[in-house]
Amino acid sequence: MRVRSRRARRLHSGSWVGALAFLTLNALLLCVTGCRPAEPKADLVIVNGAEPESLDPAIVTGQPDLRVVSALFEGLTRSDPKTGSPIPSLAERWDLSPDGRTYTFHLRSNLTWSTGEPIEAGDFVYSWLRVLNPATAADYAGQLFYVKNAEEFNSGKLTDPTAVGMRALDRQTFQVELVSPTPFFLDICALQTLAVAPRQAIEKYGDRWLMAQPLPVSGAYQLAYWRINDKIRLRKNPRYWDAANTQLEWVDILPMGNATTAFNLYETGEADLVWDKELIPPDLLDVLRKRPDFHSFDYLGTYFLRVNVTRKPLNDPRIRRALALAIDKRRIVEKITRGGEKPAPHLTPLGTANYRPPTGLGHDPDQARRLLAEAGYPGGQGFPVFSYMFNAAAGGSAKIHEKIAVELQQMWQKELGIRVELRQVEWKVFLASQSALEYDLSRSSWVGDYNDATTFLDLFKSNNGNNRTGWKNPRYDQLLREANAEPDRRRREALLRTAETILVEEELPILPLFFYAGLNYYDARKIQGIYPNLIDQHPINAIRKTQPGSEP
Repeated sequence: MRVRSRRARRLHSGSWVGALAFLTLNALLLCVTGCRPAEPKADLVIVNGAEPESLDPAIVTGQPDLRVVSALFEGLTRSDPKTGSPIPSLAERWDLSPDGRTYTFHLRSNLTWSTGEPIEAGDFVYSWLRVLNPATAADYAGQLFYVKNAEEFNSGKLTDPTAVGMRALDRQTFQVELVSPTPFFLDICALQTLAVAPRQAIEKYGDRWLMAQPLPVSGAYQLAYWRINDKIRLRKNPRYWDAANTQLEWVDILPMGNATTAFNLYETGEADLVWDKELIPPDLLDVLRKRPDFHSFDYLGTYFLRVNVTRKPLNDPRIRRALALAIDKRRIVEKITRGGEKPAPHLTPLGTANYRPPTGLGHDPDQARRLLAEAGYPGGQGFPVFSYMFNAAAGGSAKIHEKIAVELQQMWQKELGIRVELRQVEWKVFLASQSALEYDLSRSSWVGDYNDATTFLDLFKSNNGNNRTGWKNPRYDQLLREANAEPDRRRREALLRTAETILVEEELPILPLFFYAGLNYYDARKIQGIYPNLIDQHPINAIRKTQPGSEP
């Protein structure tokens, strides 16, 4: 999910236009609502982290954005709240051809947009081609490259959309032809990027389609409004195919990066659920972890650093290896994060299905200094000052990212004799800077979209929109292509491990730091329907509040 992280390339596809439009809309809403009765109290209030960049399923990649989008738009499958595995959604069933390359999805007969129009197979053709259209600048377009000719269409080598392996056989039947058997394709169909989008609104309003009133949605909730730096209010969608099992009528989602404010809202009953460990006051972490309403779990997530390999001297792999070897990752998890995280010598977390990652690099300052000298900077002499970028926290409170940045700065100064300037920027600037390669080093993270190594390794293919390092390695790309076409599990694992060895031991466009440990807080006596799972997916429509006096 996706990152936990969203972009200069997207400006033409509506991010800033959408934000400006929402600000204008919010001003009008405030004028109108001032003459109306007070709005109903929310059934559930969630503290969600950063302000979303967009709610367009084709372009969002950040976890705060994706959580909201998943409530508004659905695809062929959705994630089981208990296991994270794909289960039927807008498609009630599917058939798979004997060769494993063709899926035929049968849509439910009662599907409609929240505005009443039918949802049909042609809407999926339109939505997926929109993701692949280069003008959309969808960072997640690569998730569709398993479809025949999708990669060629996205790159511009193929201009005929009818040649892409997707077609509407009739109004309720959507067929997809894959390049090769893809055992996790149903997991991909549950990703928000592949959700069906409202063609009628997009073609009518263009980049301003999210302002449509009412906004046509396919998910469990409608968008009541989005007030920037205030909240996103959702209302139950009565036309949703599974509305009978959606318990909460009103849900408020609060954008917030200040851990102290988030905790105070929770403690005073103003918020019911806080998603992320980063929204736990660091000084209280050791105490709060022992409380029954603070819930820890394992999931597939990695915190790492991106390196802009297009800038000197960071374009030298020896420099990048030296930076990695100088980092004491165990000190970071024991001194700063303190939430059960484990040092990450590689990108793909342990526990990923059918995969054993390579050894990766450890902590070896002596070898780091030798590499730095070999690259022409003995003792750091003559090494230019470079910057380390991380995103700011709302309210300016000391956040985990800042503490990690300071620790890295000190380690590189002590072990290598090089100076690093810290660059703290607002979330949307952070995302745009990454995509435009306007940084030297940047903090990053990734949460697996499905339980397979490719959800991590595909990120750094040359043509993946989520790469954001400037790194291109034809051999790495070819190994992943071969792995994705390899039916034998052991051979596939070996190909993936060889690719990751290039990534984390030889070339290092990224520097892995630690594997996440999940931690959120809510009172399980009052809230049910939240389950730990490896992809950290917790659908809002599965959450319910218990009645006073009822058994949890």
